[in-house]
Amino acid sequence: MAKLSVFNFTSLNGYYKGLNGDISWHRHGTEEAEFSAESMQAKNVLLFGRITYEMMVSFWPTPMALEQVPKQAESINAAEKIVFSTTLQTASWNNTRVINGTLVDEIKKLKQASTNDMTILGSGSIVTQCADAGLIDEYQIMLDPVVLGDGGVMFKGLKQKLDLELLSVKTFKSGTVLLSYKPKEK
Repeated sequence: MAKLSVFNFTSLNGYYKGLNGDISWHRHGTEEAEFSAESMQAKNVLLFGRITYEMMVSFWPTPMALEQVPKQAESINAAEKIVFSTTLQTASWNNTRVINGTLVDEIKKLKQASTNDMTILGSGSIVTQCADAGLIDEYQIMLDPVVLGDGGVMFKGLKQKLDLELLSVKTFKSGTVLLSYKPKEK
């Protein structure tokens, strides 16, 4: 069975995106970019909701992305990508397919059938739904040393308490900290 992980960044006050979806506050320096490029070598299937997909497709397949962060751009563009959406019917980004079915049911099917592990990027509502259903095997949260005035909360609408066990901590020179957790056994 494939493993499902979440990779997200958050501010000190718990926002994974600022007002109007702004993520420019995230400290993604050279060291963080190298970590992301290394992580992409795992060949995980990338999962998005429509909003995150539209943000990602507006940058990663562009010449600017290839110039600024070539290793990451090459890896992300080559990766298999799945968009969960009830409104989007097709995806223009290479290696991307759209799934319009019931999210939790579709993720369960993917976990059973996939030979590659999967990673949710951004996509707060997908994270919440999968967390509530007990489908997430690992949470990788990059904590940025910044406080935002307002924004989107990653686990908004979570219906139950989520107890996590710390797996590892990685500190970057920028002050950003990567915290990796797994759900505690019940």
